Amino acid sequence: MNKKIAVLAGDGIGPEVVEQALKVAKAVEKRFGCHFEYTPAPVGAVAIEQTGNPYPDETHEICMRSDAVLFGAIGDPKYDNDPVAKVRPEQGLLAMRKKLGLYANIRPITTFQSLSHKSPLKTELVDGVDFMVLRELTGGIYFGEPRGRSEDGSTAFDTCTYQRFEVERIVRLAFEYARQRRRKLTAVDKANILATSRLWRETVQRLHVEYSDVELEFMFVDNAAMQIVTFPKKFDVVVTENMFGDILTDEASVITGSLGLLPSASVGVHTSVFEPVHGSYPQAAGKDIANPLGAILSAALMFEYALEMPEAGKLIREACEQSIAQGIVTADIAAGKACGTSEVGDQIASCLK
Repeated sequence: MNKKIAVLAGDGIGPEVVEQALKVAKAVEKRFGCHFEYTPAPVGAVAIEQTGNPYPDETHEICMRSDAVLFGAIGDPKYDNDPVAKVRPEQGLLAMRKKLGLYANIRPITTFQSLSHKSPLKTELVDGVDFMVLRELTGGIYFGEPRGRSEDGSTAFDTCTYQRFEVERIVRLAFEYARQRRRKLTAVDKANILATSRLWRETVQRLHVEYSDVELEFMFVDNAAMQIVTFPKKFDVVVTENMFGDILTDEASVITGSLGLLPSASVGVHTSVFEPVHGSYPQAAGKDIANPLGAILSAALMFEYALEMPEAGKLIREACEQSIAQGIVTADIAAGKACGTSEVGDQIASCLK
């Protein structure tokens, strides 16, 4: 097996956590006797400094030629603190999603039993939580046109737009995942207010005829936000639009005890992208304190979804669980002495070898 992996480390702690994921990927190579070709490419603030473009054409070409993309994080205070900046790192992420046709972001929300006490929720609520959220990535208010501000700057506007085919393709994917799990799908919208949500609900209802073996429930987004923190174990597969999914998955991430634990996969028309849910966390960059488990678990998803090596993904998760149980973790989840980012990566890679 000779697979090509594009490595887009990005900004902040991105390079540090991606480095640990690569250690694990190389351990998989040795364990399974396979070979991967890794090609680095700039994205985000780093790319702006080099080329003026947060997602350069050269980076896109590398992604298109690869079997998978391992992504770190983007974002830099230099741009966050400049409200009139014309080019921002986050534009690179949106451009990558659009150009690669990444219409579905898959975020598994699972808890580690040895970390239940780290969750802000009661232990009895989080023990055994296991659900996934499918967030639509290429439509909605983040991409809608027109958008802008009035000439005097006193009024601003954004447009939320969805086409039926955009809704249908991710809803079908959600039904398929539900069939592989516990056969329950929760569709989250705001159909009592928004026209786009009514299109979503109509489409889900129509497709449910083809997936009648899957239990279907609808939930308004405000209710879903409440239910996720009061009864998280009731969910199996959740599907929703772009902005709702962005907010709900960040909310759900705290259930596990740390934002640094969660992986994600973005799949679609071309090459799939695998990235930790956390941001660039610039305050921690270069300090060897960032939690690499989200990036390492994203590599596990990469082996399962893109590289057709489910056994490797399973072994990576087991190695992560072992590292957590042994207390070889970073400060955000440590009960006693904390380990550094690289030490955690070394431990998990060593376990795999």
